[in-house]
Amino acid sequence: MTNQKSGENSPAVNTAEAGRENLNSDVKDVHEATKNVNIRKPVKKVEFSSFDETDKTAESPKNLDFILDIPLTISVELGRTKMVINDMLQLGQGSVIELAKLAGEPLDVYVNGKLMARGEVVLVNDKFGVRLTDIISPAERIKTL
Repeated sequence: MTNQKSGENSPAVNTAEAGRENLNSDVKDVHEATKNVNIRKPVKKVEFSSFDETDKTAESPKNLDFILDIPLTISVELGRTKMVINDMLQLGQGSVIELAKLAGEPLDVYVNGKLMARGEVVLVNDKFGVRLTDIISPAERIKTL
């Protein structure tokens, strides 16, 4: 072993002291960074208005212009039937497919695949058309969902 003068530290002691100083510095940094984390702030309850209530003070016109140019697919169904593949393969030009609807029964009018009305066939300038005879009520439409 070597003799050391008083006041001189060994390398191990110097390393330990440096480590202790670094640790103290790190603890101070963590303390500074987290000292505001546990502060409680007042919490207020949020009150939402009911969907049933209408704002009578704000007068906003019911402007539907922005939806007027949305395209819709309208189809009219004459009738339906079911058949097996063998019968389908036997069809040719001039074949008649019997439908489940009777002649004179109203046609079903669908908007984007949803039944919206019923009507009857009419001729308009030598083209087929449909005269609406019954509009399906919203309650009836909901039943079909």
